[in-house]
Amino acid sequence: MDDYDVIIIGSGAGGGTLARHLAPSGKRILLLERGGWLPREPQNWLAQDVFVDNRYVSEDTWYDGDGNPFQPQVHYYVGGATKLYGAALYRLRAEDFGELHHHDGISPAWPISYDELEPYYTLAEQLYEVHGARGEDPTEPASSAPYPFPAVSHEPRIQQLADDFAAAGYRPFHAPCGIRLLERNMPYSACVRCMNCDGFPCAVHGKSDAEVFGVRPALEHPNVTLLTGARVTRLGTNGAGTAVNEVLADVDGASESFTADIVVLACGAANTAKLLLESWNEQHPNGLANGSDQVGRNYMFHNSAAVLALSKDENPTVFQKTLGLNDFYFGSTEHDYPLGNIQMVGKSQSPMFHGEKPTETKLAPHWSLERIAKHAIDFWLSTEDLPLPENRVTVDREGKVTLTYTPSNEVPKRQLYERLKSMLGKLHMEEDHLFHRFAYMKNDIPVAGVAHQAGTCRFGADAGSSVLNEDCRAHELDNLYVVDTSVFPSIGAVNPALTAMANSLRVGDHLLDRVGASASTAVGGGRTTT
Repeated sequence: MDDYDVIIIGSGAGGGTLARHLAPSGKRILLLERGGWLPREPQNWLAQDVFVDNRYVSEDTWYDGDGNPFQPQVHYYVGGATKLYGAALYRLRAEDFGELHHHDGISPAWPISYDELEPYYTLAEQLYEVHGARGEDPTEPASSAPYPFPAVSHEPRIQQLADDFAAAGYRPFHAPCGIRLLERNMPYSACVRCMNCDGFPCAVHGKSDAEVFGVRPALEHPNVTLLTGARVTRLGTNGAGTAVNEVLADVDGASESFTADIVVLACGAANTAKLLLESWNEQHPNGLANGSDQVGRNYMFHNSAAVLALSKDENPTVFQKTLGLNDFYFGSTEHDYPLGNIQMVGKSQSPMFHGEKPTETKLAPHWSLERIAKHAIDFWLSTEDLPLPENRVTVDREGKVTLTYTPSNEVPKRQLYERLKSMLGKLHMEEDHLFHRFAYMKNDIPVAGVAHQAGTCRFGADAGSSVLNEDCRAHELDNLYVVDTSVFPSIGAVNPALTAMANSLRVGDHLLDRVGASASTAVGGGRTTT
């Protein structure tokens, strides 16, 4: 048995960030990742391989509430889901941390305020080199520092779109982007501003993901060990059931055991819940940390839609994800409840239109798909879904994962879509031509699209209605923490990655205090084991 000060399970936005924050302390840290390093290869940037052939999607099979199998869009690599995310690094709005009234019910308050998390948002933006412009977004919360990098400029067609929005009375803003772009010094820029960013791996490490800015900096410290190909299967506890005393993992087909003073889960909302539920024992018959019966419940992933509008003129934009619109985030003159966020999504490419439903596209001449792609302007619409107890992850004794989900807040989702649609005639686009882009893609929303998964292990002050306390430590186990998006009591309507990173840093400071260390200095190189 190998003994460590801290074991972190999962290397994505939560786990990778935490490993970097703890690394300078000198404490022995083991980072367990079930996947390996994502290969750097030409296929990284080929839409056919990424979106049609699902080259980088896991081979997991999960089941929906009706027992139908599906392939979840999860990615097991060093860096986790951030390896293929769109790097839209938004802060939640300050109001998202309080109780919000929605069309279908109430979004609960967080146990911490925005002001408590704000310093860590600032640190996360600095660590992940976020580009943005303060003061443009009317819903933007207060910040203690400017963005560390200037906003990514709009290309001409998107600048025209921004100008058209402004002329129509809206307040478009430069979206916060986590890309390693130096527009004024491109010879030294890691990012080449290509179209293969959102949803693709980056072959040149030009994206601010958790491998590049979390795991790799952590491994510069000799006290950090990364073990890849390590799928954690169970957590054991002491006789009283008050602390985790063993981490069991399948490492390339062999069972290995590890111990640590502190164990931190960062497996993603579904897999963190799965691991806790599978780790049941006599003291915790319904799963670890599940005395409240809340583990796996309150699953959220946003009411989202990827849609494309057909521009009357061609849209030659390469890097499209630079614009956002939050005018309807908290409602509008016609609606006294929140509608959500509108932002750009990666530029359509014709291979993306060939997916699970080839019968809808195979009869169309290839040139028509090319033409659609050339004229498309692509939007991502997000409406907050509510944390409903019946929306949950469950696991049977054979390890079969069931994700039961019933949509909520469908009316605001439709109204946000209609608001965008009503703008088209004023935006140099074809009126009444707004298409759901996912109608042509490999997996349909909702159940398989788990990129924004959250909930399942909410944190809170009341042990009867939450899994974790305000420090994200399990109410029932003294040394078990969680730092992924499963801790979210609500999800807001913007991308969750930056909030997971910021909260991980906040919990990291608590852990440093607990172990009597500080994130100061260390030199040398960590160890990687495969």
